[in-house]
Amino acid sequence: MHSIIQPAYITSGALVGFLVGLTGVGGGALMTPLLVLLFGFHPSTAVGTDLLFASTTKVVGTAIHSSGKSVDWSIVGRLATGSLPATILTLLAIHHFGVESKGVATAISLTLGVALIISAVSLLAKDKVIAIAVKRNPDFGLHTSFWLTVLAGFVVGVLVSLSSVGAGALGTIALFFLYPRLPVVRIVGSDIAHAVPLTFVAGVGH
Repeated sequence: MHSIIQPAYITSGALVGFLVGLTGVGGGALMTPLLVLLFGFHPSTAVGTDLLFASTTKVVGTAIHSSGKSVDWSIVGRLATGSLPATILTLLAIHHFGVESKGVATAISLTLGVALIISAVSLLAKDKVIAIAVKRNPDFGLHTSFWLTVLAGFVVGVLVSLSSVGAGALGTIALFFLYPRLPVVRIVGSDIAHAVPLTFVAGVGH
């Protein structure tokens, strides 16, 4: 049985909480692999556990960013318009096939691996992505990003529901591309705020 008071759990939670608060990135990308590889959780259990952990930690982050006026609630709404329906559809699919089925376990493990790789590559290429976005699409974030933001939210919703990865890393990168002229602190704050309803709904579903 896993003990919630073991120092390793506390240390892992503190480290991930610090990184999420600082950058908006690291919740699923760090905690889910830790739960699987270090603590020996089944992938589906690790995903559900991390989602509820993320929803708790990001409530605190959202409150802090909101008090500092670094959350763009219109962007949060656009992301949620896509992510919440995607989350519900994904959870219904998991329920239909059975969370303990081999197919679902394989899908979760595969999605987790792919999402981690995409997150790492995206973060490494972040500066180039921003530079290209600003050069080719100078009005992004002003007039043309609404439906692209909804679509980004949908993709993130599916990935997060299956792997718990993407709400921070991929969500942040998507916002950097769609809103390259938005201050970094507002992108981070908006991404953290969007992750609260997303991870809560997905976590409760799991």
